[in-house]
Amino acid sequence: MSIIKGGLLDRRGFLKTTAATAVAATLPMSGAIAAPKRGGHLRVGKGHGQTTDTLNPGTWENGFTIGMAFAIHGRLTEVLPDGSLSPELAESWEASEDAKTWRFKIRSGVNFHSGKSLTPEDVAASINFHRGEGSTSAAGPIVAPIETISIDGDTVVFDLSGGNADFPFILSDYHLTIHPAKDDSIDWQSGDGCGSYILKNHNFGVSVALERNPNHWRDDVGFFDSIEMLALVDQNARTTALVSGDVDVADRLDLKTVGLLARNPDLTIHSVAGTQHYTFAMSTNQAPFDDNNVRQALKYAINREELVEKILFGYGSVGNDIPIGQGQQYYNKDQEQKTYDPDKAKWYLSQSGLDSLEVSLSAADAAFAGAVDAGVLFQNSAKAAGIDLKVVREPNDGYWSDVWMQKPFSAVYWSGRPVQDQMFATAYSCGASWNDSFWCHDRFEELMVSARAELDPAKREAQYHEMQDIVGNQGGVIIPMFANYVFATSSKVGTADAFGSNWDMDGERWAERWWFA
Repeated sequence: MSIIKGGLLDRRGFLKTTAATAVAATLPMSGAIAAPKRGGHLRVGKGHGQTTDTLNPGTWENGFTIGMAFAIHGRLTEVLPDGSLSPELAESWEASEDAKTWRFKIRSGVNFHSGKSLTPEDVAASINFHRGEGSTSAAGPIVAPIETISIDGDTVVFDLSGGNADFPFILSDYHLTIHPAKDDSIDWQSGDGCGSYILKNHNFGVSVALERNPNHWRDDVGFFDSIEMLALVDQNARTTALVSGDVDVADRLDLKTVGLLARNPDLTIHSVAGTQHYTFAMSTNQAPFDDNNVRQALKYAINREELVEKILFGYGSVGNDIPIGQGQQYYNKDQEQKTYDPDKAKWYLSQSGLDSLEVSLSAADAAFAGAVDAGVLFQNSAKAAGIDLKVVREPNDGYWSDVWMQKPFSAVYWSGRPVQDQMFATAYSCGASWNDSFWCHDRFEELMVSARAELDPAKREAQYHEMQDIVGNQGGVIIPMFANYVFATSSKVGTADAFGSNWDMDGERWAERWWFA
């Protein structure tokens, strides 16, 4: 037997893990921080949330719904703060030698909030909800390789179209929550979950109220008695609520004033480097973005260093038009870094038969804090390349339904994904629901399938490096910067020494992992 290390399968045996070493890893680290205790009402101000949000797991797309999902629902696996993978509703798993068949033993003694016991049938129905030709789920592309799901006693068996060494990581995706099976689908409408908090009421675009689940199967998570999560997309409103004490936690801090906030003795500022990146997505199915020379011109017309300095205020790093963080496995550190070069941008325009270009860029704070300002900086740097970039300030509410993937050039934020295959399949594979540049590339598709099944680390690395080169130099997304997660907690809130970096605010597991000190 072998264990998971970095998502790779050792050919000497099966890929297998159990909960034996995982539970302790979720507990707070020893030291100056006091042990967690139960009690209290937590108020959280989130810089996300809109009136069009729903309880349908296939539609979740922002930090408000992700935070809610991790609180009220369970998944088969969990990414721990150190980036490793732990069993959650799956007690253990193992794979065949070729990583095409995966067996997940489902944990016993787990109940939904309604009192119904968790069964393998619930798991199968919940994953099937995102599958099939008629699926509109954003998770559709990452479960597409599943050919069949069957049940063998207390075990759910997944047969894949090809080997996938990262499959257990895929099942940690926030869309792939486990719901009660109902008829030929699942009951997602009621919000009935098996997480550490119970959904009491919701008014999307405004707030969500949660109460601790007294019957949760784990006693090392879920310390607050109740939680109120507020959608405070407006930066000033969120900051004011934090400073006045109307909320105990706030994410997406205004980086221009974070230094002032740090002087407040009642607040603790946290900055966590991870996979979050800010992008400008171009619709490659529309002119002029259907011409890669135009896309390349825009990529060389943006001053990345200036954005990191003036938008992130140093809380981040320069991006290279690839959605993979520098700390991730198989990151291509040898890929030539794009720099601001208006002459090269002009040259690429000339290859398109153009001596100038006029395009509009849609942006709002809903995309990321400072998105409009970033657009203005882009506008200024692009002038030297003969590009007239008009920045359109869009409304925050409805941005993700009315602007993203609706307007041809828009600002976007991505939290990234734990493994490369998940990121590429979600946002870069041809026809994926969240492929926000509508980009397709035959060689990229071929490599994605091949790398997913490749078990030799050296060969896999070569394939992922080539994919990054294709995305960076032929793709439809400009990725100028990777942004740290910067959030604040009241001095009353206790946290562990280490934070998850796969999503904002401790991997969006704050509801489970934090407490009142």
